[in-house]
Amino acid sequence: MSAPHLLLGAPGALLLVAAHALAAVAAPLAVRRVGRRALYLLAAVPAASLAWALANTGPILAGRAVAGAYPWVPGLGLELAVQVGALGWLMIVLVGGVGALVLAYSARYFAAGDDRLGRFAALFVAFAGAMLGLVVSDNLLVLYVFWELTTVLSYLLIGHDAARRASRAAATQALLVTTLGGLAMLAGFVMLGQHAGTYRWSQLSGALPDGAYLTVALLLVLLGALSKSAIFPFSFWLPAAMAAPTPVSAYLHAAAMVKAGVFLTALMTPAFGEATAWRAVLLVAGTLTMLVGGWTALRQHDAKLLLAHGTVSQLGLLMAVFGAGSRDAALAGTAMLLAHALFKATLFLVVGVVDRSTGTRDLRELSGLGRRAPWLAAVAVLAGASMAGLPPTAGFVAKEAIFEALLHGSAVERVVLGGLVLGSALTVAYTLRLLRGVFATKPAVTPARPRRIGWAFAGPAAVLAVAGLAVGGFAPAVDRMLAVYADTVYAGAAQPGAVGDGQADAAQAGTAQDGTAQIGAAQADAVQIAAARSGDGHAIVVPYQLALWHGFTPALGLSALALAVGAGLFLLAARLPSGVRSTGAQAYDRVLTWVGRLAVELTGATQRGSLPFSLGVILLVMVALPGGVMLAGRPWSAEGRAWDTPAQAVVAAGVIVAAVIAVRASRRLTAMILVGVTGYGTAVLFVLHGAPDLALTQFLVETVTIAMFVLVLRRLPPRFSRRPSRRGRAAIGVAVGVVAAGMAYAATSARQAEPISSGFADLAVSYGGGDNVVNVILVDIRAWDTMGEIAVLVAAATGVASLIFRGSAALRRRTGSPGPASRTPVAGRWLATAPRPATEGTSIILQVVTRLLFHVIVLLSVYLLFSGHNAPGGGFAAGLVCGLALTVRYLAGGRAELNAAAPVDAGAVLGAGLFVSVGTGAAAMLLGGDVLQSATLDLSLPVLGEVHLVTSVFFDIGVYLIVVALVLDILRSLGAPIGADDISMDDSSVKTMKEEPV
Repeated sequence: MSAPHLLLGAPGALLLVAAHALAAVAAPLAVRRVGRRALYLLAAVPAASLAWALANTGPILAGRAVAGAYPWVPGLGLELAVQVGALGWLMIVLVGGVGALVLAYSARYFAAGDDRLGRFAALFVAFAGAMLGLVVSDNLLVLYVFWELTTVLSYLLIGHDAARRASRAAATQALLVTTLGGLAMLAGFVMLGQHAGTYRWSQLSGALPDGAYLTVALLLVLLGALSKSAIFPFSFWLPAAMAAPTPVSAYLHAAAMVKAGVFLTALMTPAFGEATAWRAVLLVAGTLTMLVGGWTALRQHDAKLLLAHGTVSQLGLLMAVFGAGSRDAALAGTAMLLAHALFKATLFLVVGVVDRSTGTRDLRELSGLGRRAPWLAAVAVLAGASMAGLPPTAGFVAKEAIFEALLHGSAVERVVLGGLVLGSALTVAYTLRLLRGVFATKPAVTPARPRRIGWAFAGPAAVLAVAGLAVGGFAPAVDRMLAVYADTVYAGAAQPGAVGDGQADAAQAGTAQDGTAQIGAAQADAVQIAAARSGDGHAIVVPYQLALWHGFTPALGLSALALAVGAGLFLLAARLPSGVRSTGAQAYDRVLTWVGRLAVELTGATQRGSLPFSLGVILLVMVALPGGVMLAGRPWSAEGRAWDTPAQAVVAAGVIVAAVIAVRASRRLTAMILVGVTGYGTAVLFVLHGAPDLALTQFLVETVTIAMFVLVLRRLPPRFSRRPSRRGRAAIGVAVGVVAAGMAYAATSARQAEPISSGFADLAVSYGGGDNVVNVILVDIRAWDTMGEIAVLVAAATGVASLIFRGSAALRRRTGSPGPASRTPVAGRWLATAPRPATEGTSIILQVVTRLLFHVIVLLSVYLLFSGHNAPGGGFAAGLVCGLALTVRYLAGGRAELNAAAPVDAGAVLGAGLFVSVGTGAAAMLLGGDVLQSATLDLSLPVLGEVHLVTSVFFDIGVYLIVVALVLDILRSLGAPIGADDISMDDSSVKTMKEEPV
C-alpha cells in the first residue's frame, strides 16, 4: 500500500487525531516562545483535517467510505475502527475548517501577553482532536471515549477564566449535565453491542434487537444525544456556557460540541429512523426546543445570549428534522447542519469583534456601528440572512428542503411542520433584533466609537459568511455529496414502485417477483411523486434535490409566511420583558441544593470525626452483609482439618492471645507491640506452611511498620481515650474475624475449577526464567498488577508526605518554632562527620553497632535484590531491608545522620524507580515484544563466568528504589521531629494533644 494512500485512508485519520494530541502538548511552549502568532501555526493542524476530507471527496462521493480497523485492547474487544462516509466527511469539514478559522481569529481576540493563552490553545486543539476522533470512530466504545473527552475539554474551556464565579459555575453545569447523558448513552451502547456481539456500528446496525429491549436502548442513547446538543429539557446549560470566551462559543457551541448529539442522531437515523420511540422523542423534543429557544432569544439584550438561545432553537430544528426518519428529511437536516455551522459561527465571531472593539455587547448600548464598520455589518447581514432563511444563502436552501420534506410526510410530521414554521418566524424575528441592536443608529443612544478593526481579526468571520453564500449558490454540487448519506435512509417495509435513474443502489432496493423495484416506506413518505406515469403505469419516484430555485412551491410559500410573521414578531419584540431564567436552570439549581443538603446531612450523621466510629461502621456492614449472605447460603464443605502440624496450633494460639491482650491494652505502645506479635506470628505460620518468601516479606513489613508506628506514637498521648468500649471493640473484632475466616474457607472449599496458579510453578521456570514462583509472579506473570500497585504507592507516598510537611509548617507558624531550614545542623555526630560521638539523647552502643552493620545490611539488600528470582528475596523485600538500615541509622543519629547516609531527594528516587519499571515495559515493546515481557539471557563473561540474566530484574530494581524511597520519605516526614531537631511546642499545645481523644 503506497504512502499517499495510507495518509488519505483510515491510517491518515488516526494520524490526524495523534497530530492534534501532539500539537496540544506543544501549544503552551509555542505560545510562550512566539506569543499569539503561535495560534496561526496551530491552526494548520485542524486545517490538515479539512485538507484530508477534501482529498477524500472523490471516493466518498462514489459511495466508498474510508474504513479500517486496528487492534487497541483485544482482550476487551476494543479496536481503533475508522468509518468515514458522507456524514462524517461533512463533520470533518466543519470541525477542521471552522476550527482553523477560529484559531486564527483567537490570535487577535486575546490580548498580547495573556498568561492563559497557552492553556487555551492546548485545550482548543485537543478538543478539535477529540471531535475528530468522535466523528471517525466506528467502534461505539471508542466513540464514547472521545465523547467524554470533548465533555472534559469543554468544561476546561468554558471555565477559561477560573477567577470568575460565573465561569466556574457554567463549566460545572455543562460537565454535570452532559456527563449524566453520556453515562446513559454508554448503557445504551452496551445493550446494543452485547446483543449484536460487536460494537462496530457498521456491523451492529444490521443486527439490532426488537421490542422493549430496543426501545430502552434507543431512549438511553437519545439521553446522551439530547443532553449534548442542549435539547429540552437540557437546554439550560448552553446559554450559561456563554461565560466562555467568544472563540469557544463560536466553535464548541455553534460548529462542534453541540453538533455531536446531532451527528450521533443522524448517524443512527438510517437504522432507527422508523422506530416509534426514536421518532416521537426527536419530533416532540426538537419542536418544543425550537419554539422555546426562539421565544427566549427574542427577550435577550446581550447579543451573545441571544445567539446562544438561537443556537438552542436551531439545534431543536435539526433534531426534529432527523426525527422524521425519511430520506429527504435526512438530506435537509445535513444541509441545515452545514448552513447553521457557517452562519452561527460567523455571528458569534462578529459579536466577539464588536465586544472587543466597543467594550460592550448589550443591544441597548450599541448605536451607529453599521456606519463606522460597514463591512463588518455586511458580514453580519450576510450571515443573518442565512439564519433567517433568505435567498440565495445556504440557510434558505436548507430551510426550504425541510419544509418540502415534512409537507410530504405523515399527519404527525405535518403538525410538526406547523411548529417549525412558527419557530422559523421566531428565528427571523430575533435575527432582525440582533442586526438592528448591534448595527442600527438609535437616536437616544450615544454612538459607539469602536477601535480600529483589522482584517486579521474579522477576516475569519467574513470567510465563513461568504462560504454560506457559496453553499447556497452551488446547492446542486452540495446535494451530490449530501445525497450519498441521505440515500442510506431507506428502511422499513417494502412497497412496489419504480425509482429514478441511479437511485436503486442507494435505496438498497430489492426486486419483486413481478420485476418492479421495492423502496422503503420512509422513502415513499419523503419523496415527491411526479404526476407523470411511466409506460407500464407505475409511479416514478423522484428524490428531492437541493437547489436554489424549485419554482413556486408550497415550501416557498411557507418560507415567505415565516418571513412575514417573523417581521411582525420583530416589531412586537420591543414590548416583551427582558429574559428570565429558564425552568430547566431553576430545576437544576433545586436539584443541586437538595443534593448538597443531603450530602451535608449524610456526612454529619456518618462522618463524626471519630476514627473508631467510622471503622466500626465499615466493619459492621461487612459482618452484616457478606456474613448474612454466607450464613444464609452456607457455601462451605463439611470436610476440613484444623492444622497441618501441631506447631501451627501453638503459633495460632499465641497470635490469638496477643490479639486479645492488644484489645484490652490501655497504652498505645503496648497495643502496637502486641499487634506486631500477631504479625510475626503470621510470618511463622507462613514458614510452617512452606512459604519462606512470604514469611520474609511479612517479617520485614512488620518490622518497618513497628518502626513507623513508634515515630507516629511519639506525637500522640500515651494512653487511649476512655470513651470507646473495649467490649464493643472486642465483639466487633471477633465477628469480623469469624466472617473473614468463614469467607476464606467458603472460597477455598467451594472451588470446582482448577486454580489458575497450578501452572505457575512450571511457568516460573519456562516463561519467567526463575525458581522463585512468588517473585516471578510479581515481576513477570502478573507484572501489570505490580505496575499498578507501585504507581499507587508512589502517588500515596507523595500525597501523605506533602500533607505531613504542610501540617508541620502550619504547626511551626502557630507555635512560632523555627523550621528545620532555619536550624543550624548539630555538629559532633560521630556517624555523620565529626570524629567524636555525641552522647546526649542517643546511645553510644547503638551508634557503634549501626556503624558496623549499616553497610553490611545494605549489601544484604542488594544480594536479596539480585538473588530473588531464584531464592527468597526480590525487589520488595530487598527494599525493606535497605529501608530498615536507614531506619536504624536514623534512630542512632537523627535527621542529620539520615541525610548523611542518604543525601538524595526521596521524591526523585520514587520517580526514578517508577521510570525504571515503566521503562522496562517500554523497552520490551521497542524490541518487538509485549509490554513488560521479559527475556532470558545466558552470558559467558571473562571474570564472572556463566551468568543467567533475566531482564525482569530491571523491573525489580525499580521496585527496590521505590520501597527505599518510600521508607526514606516516611522517616523524613513522620520522623522529622526527633531529639534536638524536634519542633518546640508550648505547654498548652502539649496539654491539648494529651486531652484530645484519638
